[in-house]
Amino acid sequence: MQNLEFKLPSDESEQLLVKSQDNSDPNYGCEPEKRDIESLLRYGVINLDKPSGPTSHEVVSWVRKILGISNAGHGGTLDPKVTGVLPCALGKATRVLSALLSAGKEYVGVMYLHTREKRKRIEKIFKLFTGKIYQRPPLKSSVVRKLRVREIYYSEVIEVVDNHVLFRIGCEAGTYVRKFCFDIGEALCSGAHMLELRRTKVGNFKESDNLISLQDLKDAFTLYQIEGNDYYLKKLIFPMEKMVSHLPKIFVRDTAVDALCHGADLASAGVCYVDARIKSNTLVALMTLKKELIGFGIAIKDAFQIYKAKSGILVKSNKIFMERGTYPRWDEKK
Repeated sequence: MQNLEFKLPSDESEQLLVKSQDNSDPNYGCEPEKRDIESLLRYGVINLDKPSGPTSHEVVSWVRKILGISNAGHGGTLDPKVTGVLPCALGKATRVLSALLSAGKEYVGVMYLHTREKRKRIEKIFKLFTGKIYQRPPLKSSVVRKLRVREIYYSEVIEVVDNHVLFRIGCEAGTYVRKFCFDIGEALCSGAHMLELRRTKVGNFKESDNLISLQDLKDAFTLYQIEGNDYYLKKLIFPMEKMVSHLPKIFVRDTAVDALCHGADLASAGVCYVDARIKSNTLVALMTLKKELIGFGIAIKDAFQIYKAKSGILVKSNKIFMERGTYPRWDEKK
């Protein structure tokens, strides 16, 4: 049987430097898209549309009950009244949720101005609140109320009707949109507060990307239980690798995988492809040539230095998810 040829990701935002080329042995591992339903229930993630009312913790509890699994977790808390994208990891994939802590978020919301303002003036203030801003968490928050810096990647006014402002904001993780609305009101010297909020994006989990309801999940799992038909359930569960799709990556050859699974650091000889976005002392995702997630590491050098390195340790192992023995030891491979 021929080895599997590595193909570059279809995502054009990923620019890979080819340090060395190799093929992957089809006898070991499995491409994420080809995993069976039992594997997906242990190493999968769903793009859930959180309803208004319950807490994020309650929603995850319902996911566990629907699927009959003992472990599930969510990728970023939403207030009870806030709706929208809530990634829910299943089984052992919950260990990967930390990758979403640093992922950017996008929201669409409705702000109520205490006095009417012209649209042009509102848009001008929105522009002032783009880039690095200072925020102090609100009184009702789960973190210490210390002044901190958060980045607003973009913000736009979609529509203004009387005192209501429909807006979209893309921001760094940990940004309080309710406080953002309050600060906009202060800058306008009129006051404002948030009426409604919906999260439309977490990393590469988008509202337009197979967002499902709890009822969708219940129906698909019931069909699987009663008829053994997993077609619809597999359509609703992504491989856990989707949670790291926004992270810079290093793809390693088969012979280096098991050593990484045993806690070894990544040396130059094991590297095949390097994401050009990598900077030194940053988190990277370590991937097989089948695009399976091995674990996280901390890059010692930047992308170009890794690409040029002839020897030595390039990435310190941080957290490993792949089970030992998935790939053979380098000295056992024929």
